[in-house]
Amino acid sequence: MAQIIWAEPALIDLDEIAEYIALDKPSAAKKLVKDVFASVKRLKQFPKSGKTPPELHNTDYLEIIVGPCYIFYRIDKNQVYILYVMRSERKLRLYILEDRAVMDR
Repeated sequence: MAQIIWAEPALIDLDEIAEYIALDKPSAAKKLVKDVFASVKRLKQFPKSGKTPPELHNTDYLEIIVGPCYIFYRIDKNQVYILYVMRSERKLRLYILEDRAVMDR
């Protein structure tokens, strides 16, 4: 079973997304956070279940999608690092993932 490790910036990303959604619909924000944590928890049993993002095809990053969020992570031995949570309408910037990957080593 893999260990899930959240990078602090990824938690901040999720918090900011939830706060924005909560402005109009607090119940939707709460549901999103629950859904994200439930989906990430499944990575304990199935860490390779995410897909390779098209923008990152030559990297070790994987993603899972919990609408409207993309959750980017990588696997290192028996650890899953959650690095970035992004709203689907934003463009992925590889440098953000690279900066966060350095932080967790």
